[in-house]
Amino acid sequence: MNRPSPAETKLVICVWHPFDLWRPPSWMADAVRRRWPEMRVVHLPNYERLESELPDTQIFVGYSIRPNQLPWACQLKWIHSTAAGVAQLTYPALRESGILVTNASGVHSIPIAEHVIGMMLSLSRKFPDAFRHQQNHRWAQQEIWDAKPRPGELHGAVLLLIGFGAIGKEIARRAQVFGMKIQTVTRSGRGDTSLAAKIYPATQLELALAQADYVVVAAPETPATKNLLGVRQFDAMKPTAFVINVARGSLIDEGALAAALEQRKIAGAAVDVATEEPLPGESPLWRLDNIFITPHLAAASEHLWPRQTDLLLRNLDFWFAGEELINRVDFERGY
Repeated sequence: MNRPSPAETKLVICVWHPFDLWRPPSWMADAVRRRWPEMRVVHLPNYERLESELPDTQIFVGYSIRPNQLPWACQLKWIHSTAAGVAQLTYPALRESGILVTNASGVHSIPIAEHVIGMMLSLSRKFPDAFRHQQNHRWAQQEIWDAKPRPGELHGAVLLLIGFGAIGKEIARRAQVFGMKIQTVTRSGRGDTSLAAKIYPATQLELALAQADYVVVAAPETPATKNLLGVRQFDAMKPTAFVINVARGSLIDEGALAAALEQRKIAGAAVDVATEEPLPGESPLWRLDNIFITPHLAAASEHLWPRQTDLLLRNLDFWFAGEELINRVDFERGY
């Protein structure tokens, strides 16, 4: 692919989201301008001017360009997604366009890994139960001890990571410190054996689930991972096991999860994502006492945009040098 020089390049940054943390700060564009003052850099705070700005844009930085917007981008050569998940960019017209796509894999790994550790500790040590009793001014020592499962330990517990990319590896590094026994499921059955004692291929998911005390879903959203955990998978799990989802809501069948929790087929769950966000008020998940819900905050961190900016600047260095880009998306895999 012929890559234009900085002086011949226009870069557009455009993300709007109701959660303001996901919107790029203006200083991100300023950092690009300082590095390449000859490049045209446009920061759009919303999508109102996108149609008029796209036709002469070579590089787009944002969450998505929709199928109806792609024809406007007649000079586009590279899309850098500010999200790690790129299901919204895998439609046929873009796949066949020859436009390179990169993502933000790795940018969110540290806060998500810490969030998962916090969730596991909360479930193990019964923090949500203690907080509910606190709200009622109850010193519920005996009640919390009597409720099954009892307060436990992460030490010695089997942690199964479904997905072993940047996020899964960061979780594994932290879980090792707690003395957890780490296993993973990957598409191929291969991965970093210094972090995981056992790695299962995706075809052996239910076998892996049967061994786990904590199941963390950290896989990408692809057609193959939709409803990855459903009735059959929950039936395969221990009644003392916990499920944690920090990937996408589509990876878990929410109806099956609600039923498994209500029927105590599993001990509990912690979710940071939902099939529909915000999670509707009528969702049965809200009324269950063995689920811990956080509102898609696992990736939230004040370090987010400095990391996003550093990744973009490094990739721009590689782009103008004619080198391979970091986090290039493989459309065949979907991530």
